Parts: sequence; structure tokens; C-alpha cells
Amino acid sequence: MIVQDNLSIQEKLEILTDAAKYDVACTSSGVDRKGTPGPGMGNTVAAGICHSFAADGRCISLLKILFTNECIFDCKYCINRSSNDVVRTSFTPDEIATLTMEFYRRNYIEGLFLSSGVMRSPNHTMELLCESLRLLREVHHFNGYIHCKVVPGADPALIEITGWYADRMSINLELPTADGLKKLAPHKTRKNILRPMKQIQLGRNDNLLLDCSPRRYITNGNEIHNNIRKPQILIDDTSHNFSITGSNTSALGLVKRPSVNRGFVPAGQSTQMIIGATPESDYQIISVAEALYNKFDLKRVFYSAFIPVNEDNSLLDLPGGPPLLREHRLYQADWLLRFYGFSAAELLSEDRPNFNVLLDPKCNWALGNLEVFPIEINKADYYTLLRVPGIGVKSAERIVKARRTSRISFDDLKKMGVVLKRALYFITCNGKMMYPTKIEENYITNQLISLKEKLPLGIGDQMTYQQLSLFDDVNFNQVKK
Repeated sequence: MIVQDNLSIQEKLEILTDAAKYDVACTSSGVDRKGTPGPGMGNTVAAGICHSFAADGRCISLLKILFTNECIFDCKYCINRSSNDVVRTSFTPDEIATLTMEFYRRNYIEGLFLSSGVMRSPNHTMELLCESLRLLREVHHFNGYIHCKVVPGADPALIEITGWYADRMSINLELPTADGLKKLAPHKTRKNILRPMKQIQLGRNDNLLLDCSPRRYITNGNEIHNNIRKPQILIDDTSHNFSITGSNTSALGLVKRPSVNRGFVPAGQSTQMIIGATPESDYQIISVAEALYNKFDLKRVFYSAFIPVNEDNSLLDLPGGPPLLREHRLYQADWLLRFYGFSAAELLSEDRPNFNVLLDPKCNWALGNLEVFPIEINKADYYTLLRVPGIGVKSAERIVKARRTSRISFDDLKKMGVVLKRALYFITCNGKMMYPTKIEENYITNQLISLKEKLPLGIGDQMTYQQLSLFDDVNFNQVKK
């Protein structure tokens, strides 16, 4: 390990922004908070970070950094593993606060995404993260969006304190199964990862249902106030049962009660899984995601295509590069779980454990269930409409609303945003199909494949794995007319 102690803040920033590029979960904030009168700075809106939106609705302009790339863990897939000879450095809480405020004042960013390696111990690292957030909220009066990672194994009391300062928190599941975690990240346990997830869920429920105010923490380093909720969640990986007992909290009090009650993790929590480093099937991965949504009330599960940054015999060989198309299919299936009423068992099974590389999961499901089609647009209920390829949440809502006053035709569907080139094989309007069409699997499959699904940038013939950073020098070739 090569530790550099005398780096400038600019040099630290270059190292620790680059080290943070493997963390995903930069998504819309999911929380509304207006600017406050007085010395406060910044606000946040539910659809994104402050007032910054991308064309597809995602938030943009986050300062995404690690507090430190030093780490006591030796996860085989991680560039910051303890056995790697990379330059190590760390910010201080003051530097984190100063950087965030200065970038914000210059309109470079709209919020902060703060993660970290594990320095010395989980508790020590979590204390530093918590102190960074305290400085931003209490000293600099930063009212914008903050996403903070939870360090596995940190004391529940520290997670509780941090939760009153952060908008969103996340703890990475890392790998889909406990076996994969034991093989590639032996210093981490499933229990230490799932425990804070349950704690955050319970804390959010308490805050929403009971309108709990932030607890007060003693700052003398000897004791934490008696009224703190200190749950310790005992997890049985096989049965997914949970029991709560009292926590033996150590002397970790360092933060006073927040002066402004923003709520406890108001934007919820998320997690991330690495895809392709271990041999789990898509069915196993999507089943784990479904369980996380149901048992921990997660806002998002993120899937990160494995990028082999280390040479290790324990890692799977990926001759075709990172499994970006597989990641794309998992995101499509995840959307179906969260918004379309599908279950993991409907999309895949042990007999069909992986997604079709040629068709998106919704089309693939429809082809396997042709007996329910075609459906009549003017009669089908909302949830049945959602199962038709080419009909999304907004277009289904428009259909239900419009047919209250008139009967819908194919021309109307097109105006409502329905993708007819996919939907026409599965629907009728006023008892008629758009064209004479055979309801036959091979025929429809060939027609759908011929549409040549448009994949996201970076998936296809010209793959790219590079993530832009604050320091990229991008040169655009100008086309001469």
C-alpha cells in the first residue's frame, strides 16, 4: 500500500474521484426540500438534484468521491483492495465540506455522493463520514442533496446519526449470494450488510408513522443518550427471518442533535450488485432484488457489470468484456418488478434461468404467454394493459383515462405514445387487429427481432467502459461542411 500524506487537495480530488467511478446509484433524489430563509444554501426537488435534470429524467451534477481509497478489506474484485499497490490518500471532513461548497458555489455540482474505503475500522470510517455531513449541514448550512454510503459493520448508533443528515443512504450488497460474497469478499458478511438495511427501513417507518424527532447524542465520547433507538438485526440467510435485540453500542457519540429536522433518510435507501464476477443466473439475481424490495423497502437496486480491474484466479474470465447487455436486461426486468406488477417467477424460472439476449424481458414474457393475447384495448384493466409490449405506465394511464369518454382506435394509441410496432401483435381495438397477424410464437419473434432494439450507448458493436470524470479532456472532431 502506497500512502501519500502530502498531496494537495487537487491531487487528492483527482485520485478519489477516479476511485469512485465504480460506484453506481447516482439517481434522482426522491425528496422535496425548498431553500430555507437565513444562511442556508441549496435545495432539492423530487425529480432530480436541485434543478438539474438529464433528458431521461435522471439527476446530474453530483460531486462523486470517496472519502478515502485506503481499505483494510481485500475484496478480490475491487481496485482499492488492501493488497493492491495503488496510491492511497484520504480527505478530511473539512476538505469534503469545503470542496462541496466551493463546487456548488461555482455551479459545477448540485449535490454530493460520498462513499469510502474502510480505513482502520468500519466505526472509524463511519465517524469521519458522519462528521463530514455534520459540517455541511450544521456549519455550512448546505441544504442540497447528499447521498452517503454505509460502511458494513459500522455501529447502528453511527448509522442512525448519519441518517438524519443524509437524504439517501446505501449499502452495497456487493454480490448476489452469500456464497459469492464469501469467495470474493471474505472480510464482509451478509449479516453486516443486511443489518443496516433493516435499521434504515425501521428508522424511516418510525419517522413517517410517529413523526420522530432526531435523537440527542452526548459528545463527551463516553456515552450516548438513553433515548437513542439502537436496534441490532439478527438475520437468518436461509429463512430471511429478522429479530431485533438491544445493541451493545460503544462510545461513539460525536455529533449534536441536528438543528433542522429533514427527516430520517427521506429519499430512502438503495444497494448495488456486481454482475458477472460470480456464476449466479439472472433468475437468482432478479429473485434477490425482488426479496430486497419486499423485505427492506429499497428505492432502487443497481446492477453493475463486472469490470476486471484485478488479476485473480477466483474471478470469472470475461472474454467479451463487461456483461453490459446482461446488465441492461436486468435493469429492464427490475423496472417490470417495480412498476409493472411482474414477479421474478413470471419472468424467469430454474428451467429458463437467463434473459433472452435478443428480446427485452417484457416481450419475452408475452411470447411465452400468448394464450392471454390479444387483449381488447377498450376493455382491459390497467394492470393487464401494462403487460402488453409497447405500452408503458404513462400510455396505460392515458388509455384508461381517454376511454371514459370515447372508444380508442389505433390512431389514438399512436398519439398516446404506444409503440405500435411492438404492441400490434398483442392487442385489438374495437375487436379488430391493426393488420391480419398470426398469433404464433416463431412468427412474432422474427418480427420483433427484425425491429433491432435500440440499446443504450456503450452496448453493441462500439462498446465503451470509460466513465467521464471532472478532469477528462474531451476533444470533439468538427465536421467540415
